[in-house]
Amino acid sequence: MTTTTPLSSKTIAGYTPEKIKALGDKVSTLGTHGIRFTTATVLAWIGAMKFTAFEAGAIEGLVASSPLTSWLYSVASLQGVSNLIGSVEIIIAFFIVVGIKFHKLALLGALAAVLTFLTTSSFLFTAPGWEASLGGFPALSVIPGQFLLKDIVLLASAVFLSGDALKRIARSA
Repeated sequence: MTTTTPLSSKTIAGYTPEKIKALGDKVSTLGTHGIRFTTATVLAWIGAMKFTAFEAGAIEGLVASSPLTSWLYSVASLQGVSNLIGSVEIIIAFFIVVGIKFHKLALLGALAAVLTFLTTSSFLFTAPGWEASLGGFPALSVIPGQFLLKDIVLLASAVFLSGDALKRIARSA
């Protein structure tokens, strides 16, 4: 039989609240860097893939089905649109990474990521993403439905990074 120590006591499992807070701060810092680098990695990797004909063709249905992005095909070719989107994603990733040192670039990159993931998350509503064989909504198809669902987590990461950049800008002012 085990007993638990109430949270209001002076120690928790033998640790003082101060040591637990210090550990929590270290874990939170590690998590913040994890969110920063994984978000940048996803953006850079997917952005680099946009320079391939395979990826340009794969995103065509998503981009063309959205009122936010469909106009791009009237000003550029299939590959040109994909290259543009990929370039923007790589630049955003770069800003997020160099934002460790340059807080205003971090904010710019994070806000651009928010816009990017708001746009891609909106594809859930404009692209044919519901699986008809399962009765439609709320059953998501694998492609594009489940593929796009990750973008709501990336949107939350970008919002978090925006807040982190704002706090770092305020601390350095």
